[in-house]
Amino acid sequence: MLWGDKLMNDDIEILDIDDIINTNTSKKNKKIKLSKFTIVVLVLDIFVISGLCLINNMQFKNFWIPTAMTTMSHKYLAYTLYDEKTVNEIMSKNFIEQNMEKVNLDDIVIGNTKEKSHYSSKYEKDLYTRMENNEVYKIIRIEESKYKGYLTVIYDPSDVELAVSSKLGKAGQSVNTLVKNNNGLVGINGGGFEDLDGWGNGSIPYGAIIKNGQHIWQHDGGSGQLIGFTKDHKMYLTNKSPAVAINEGMIDAVEFGPNLIVNGKVSKIHGDGGWGTAPRSVIAQRKDGIVLFLIIEGRLPGYSTGATMNDVIEILLRYKAYNAANLDGGASSTMSVEGKLWNRPSAGESYGGRTVSNAWIVTNKQNKPAQAPLKKK
Repeated sequence: MLWGDKLMNDDIEILDIDDIINTNTSKKNKKIKLSKFTIVVLVLDIFVISGLCLINNMQFKNFWIPTAMTTMSHKYLAYTLYDEKTVNEIMSKNFIEQNMEKVNLDDIVIGNTKEKSHYSSKYEKDLYTRMENNEVYKIIRIEESKYKGYLTVIYDPSDVELAVSSKLGKAGQSVNTLVKNNNGLVGINGGGFEDLDGWGNGSIPYGAIIKNGQHIWQHDGGSGQLIGFTKDHKMYLTNKSPAVAINEGMIDAVEFGPNLIVNGKVSKIHGDGGWGTAPRSVIAQRKDGIVLFLIIEGRLPGYSTGATMNDVIEILLRYKAYNAANLDGGASSTMSVEGKLWNRPSAGESYGGRTVSNAWIVTNKQNKPAQAPLKKK
């Protein structure tokens, strides 16, 4: 048999050039697919490892746990990542040693708040320089890298009073409503309240409320610290009973805290004070009687994270607050100006802000000049 016949008769697979190309391409695609799969696995591994590193990072623990534990409805977030022992350890390292001195009311000398020819700092200039045609209040925008907010300067402390929900014990009202119902100009939320439905409608305030020199409300769960004003319009901070506080001249008060500054002396903050990073509401008074309402916006990623107690104290010291106390924060932190919700609350913005039990408001008892409605900056 000839060699040519052998070729013709044997079963030999002859591959077309296209088959060869397709085979090589298939092998290459398999390699590419394998490479992409490997990349996905590596990325997931990086995320998991990064997450574990973050969770075990002490700085993150000190941020996450106190921030979660000071919310009304989201304490579970602390226990989602950490066990009870870890939560307790972190909270024990983050606390406030409050200045519990008796407020020296004689240090507050009301008056002399007119504009000056010389100022010791830009903050003093900001504070004393009035808005056009407005002798009642001024709003200063607060902008830092991590948070934003507003500081309301009230030149006459007699213009400050407590507004209480007309449905107290049944339902709260928004700060906007409380301001409008009491012929106010500006208002911020006041004390805390019981969370009955996972959201809290402001119906059941914690602790005591004093209004017009009368002890009108008492409920369990308060801090034991009263924040308010005397009949002489001086801010008074005390842990005495409402009856004693009234006897000492207090006419309007809510029960909350902690004290941040007393007689010009700052409370000592360990870590972040155990209050985390969050929206804040604070009320303060200077030695010349000027009252300060501070609102810090928070829990708004990309806009404003929120502030710690140390952040708040730093702002207050810039404007020389002499006595200052923390009010209810978080989603309750709301500010109303001339009938409008002014800040961006962390929740409830679409319907005018969360309903609360009470609010500190600015009126215009002396009919001083007040300008037309403001525009936000």
